[in-house]
Parts: sequence; structure tokens; C-alpha cells
Amino acid sequence: MLASCKPNQMTIEVSNPSNIVHENTTVEILWSDVVAKLPAASPANVVVVNAETGSELTRQIVYHGASTPQALIFQVTLAPSESVKLFVKEGVPKEPVYKTFGRFVPERKDDFAWENDRVVYRIFGPGLAAENPSSGLDLWLKKTENLIINKFYKDDLENDKSYHVDWGEGLDCYKVGAGGLGAGALAPFVNGRFWPGKHFITQEVLDNGPIRTSFRVTYDNYLVEEEMFSKSLIISIDAGSQFSKAVVSFDGNFTEIGVAAGIILHDDPGNIKTNLAAGYHAFGEIAVSDAGLSAGRNYVATVIPDGKMTQSLNQQSHLLAIASYRKGEEFTYYFGAGWSEWGFENDQKWFDHVATFAEKLKNPLRVAL
Repeated sequence: MLASCKPNQMTIEVSNPSNIVHENTTVEILWSDVVAKLPAASPANVVVVNAETGSELTRQIVYHGASTPQALIFQVTLAPSESVKLFVKEGVPKEPVYKTFGRFVPERKDDFAWENDRVVYRIFGPGLAAENPSSGLDLWLKKTENLIINKFYKDDLENDKSYHVDWGEGLDCYKVGAGGLGAGALAPFVNGRFWPGKHFITQEVLDNGPIRTSFRVTYDNYLVEEEMFSKSLIISIDAGSQFSKAVVSFDGNFTEIGVAAGIILHDDPGNIKTNLAAGYHAFGEIAVSDAGLSAGRNYVATVIPDGKMTQSLNQQSHLLAIASYRKGEEFTYYFGAGWSEWGFENDQKWFDHVATFAEKLKNPLRVAL
């Protein structure tokens, strides 16, 4: 490892050993490593600068829901075989532009919604249980880098501007369906079928921008065959990414079970791209507003890294990526989305993006302190 001898400064070298571009990729440094080199470091007095240009990078101190700092994160863009040297030192950080956000939405039947500068998602809470007690993932299509969750809910509830209509920045026209997994939720897969469960019962924001937003939700016990299961997960989203990361745990009377990451197949059969070796499903379909108007094409995907995706199935009106889960472990996978009106003009562009994302997971940046 490389280390700086200068007081009040540490050196970080980030390199890209792969043959793909890492664009807006988040680098994470343990806070304990920061304070080991900068004993006086605090969340308020640490900056990250490019060693060559002197330009300051946006950085975030993440807590993972704890009361003390856990890590320092920032983002870099590196071409194949490129590297960059950075300094972490004491200083007053610049005012950041927030590119991620998430919150509990009690005023709208207990939704939990999260977003970055590319996509918006939400999941359903107890307030919607009487109508649709779903554990599926709902997708909003956006075509602006602005954070829109608060605006869309406020306009829908107070200004008679439904978020099911595109007023210029996007809309919600995705259909999760009762008992469906929507745009990539994970469920137990037992005796040849998936068991989706119901709404979440608890939620907790862990970190909230500018680079990363993360939160924890838990789901109440529900019946899988004749056994009771429960589920908890931590979801995070980083600036610039089409994908959210989910770390999932199940509990119940089992040692090992199958799990399925599912994408609902609507009336339009859509266009499917599967790569079992790379661990992904990519899907494109016609997007139609509630008023029956064309909204281009929406895109979704699931990625199960590390060779854990064992099977691809098309059943129960879903495209399912099958893997196995052992009790007591954490299962990590990714779900993502895009829109033909915001960066992906055709299905192939989306498929290429998903393939590149899966390749980046296998070839991460290298970090030397």
C-alpha cells in the first residue's frame, strides 16, 4: 500500500485494471483508515482533492445507521488501465449537490421512495395494505437530473397534478400488480414457485446523500407453504447509477432455500436478454400511461453477481432469476431501470448497459492507501 508521509494528509491511488470505463464509480474508504492518518479528522473538516489538478471532489461520510462515521466515499471516472492519485486532508468541504434522496412517505399511504439523478423507486407500506399489500418494487420513469420525489408527491396530493401524468419530468406508469414482484423484488422460491409476501412494516433511513442514500426495511412473517418466513433488506443507491443494491436476509424454519429475483411481464411480451454466466436478466417493454398514452419504452434488469444465478425461468407472469440462500447469510443482488426518453433510445442500448454493469461488478476499481 502507498502512504503519504505528510502530516494532515493521506494519499489514495485508485486504478482501473479492466478494459471497460468506470464512470461515476463510488470509492469507499473505511473511516478508521482516515483517522489513522488524520487523527484530527471529523465529518466537518475532511476534503478529497485530485493530486494533479487540485480540484475538490464531492465526498460523503456514511454512517450505515450508526452514531459514528463508518466510511468516506467519493466518485471517480477512469478509462481502461487509467489511475488517479487523490489526497484526503483537513479542510472545509465545498457545498455538495445532492444527487440521491429517500424517505418514508406517510402522507401517501406509507410509501417508501428513493431516487438518484437517473431513476426513482418506491415500495409499499402498511397504509396500502387494504388495497394492495405488495412486496413488489414500483418504478417511476424520470427524465431530469433533479430530485423529484417531494415535488411529485406534493403536486399529486395538493396541486391536482397526478404523477401518473408526464408533466415534463417523468411519470409513474409501471404496474406492480397484487402479488407481483414488480421491477426486481426478491422472494423465496419453494416447490417450484415464488412466494412474494406483503408490505414492509418497519423502515429506517441509514444515509441520505449527496452520493449515496441507503435504508433498511423489514417485512412481517408470512406463510411459505406451511412455514412462516420473514425478510429484511438494506437498499442503497449511488449517484449516477441506474441500479440499486439490495442486501437481503430471510428467516424461518429452513437451512437453505431457493430465491427468485423477479420482473413482472405485462401484456406486452417485451424483449428479454438473459446471460446466465454473467448473472443478469435485462428486459424492455412498451410503457403506457394510465390515460392510455404511449410513454416510450421502459427498461428493467436484475443482476446476481459472483456466479450465484443458477437458473432462468419464465413463469407466474414473471421473468425469474433463481439462486440459493442459506439461513444466517446475506444475499446481495442489484436491480436497475431505464427509459427510452432518458438515455436509452432502444433496447440494445439498455442490454449493453446491463452487460457493462455486470462486468464492472466482476472487475472493480483497485484502491491503495
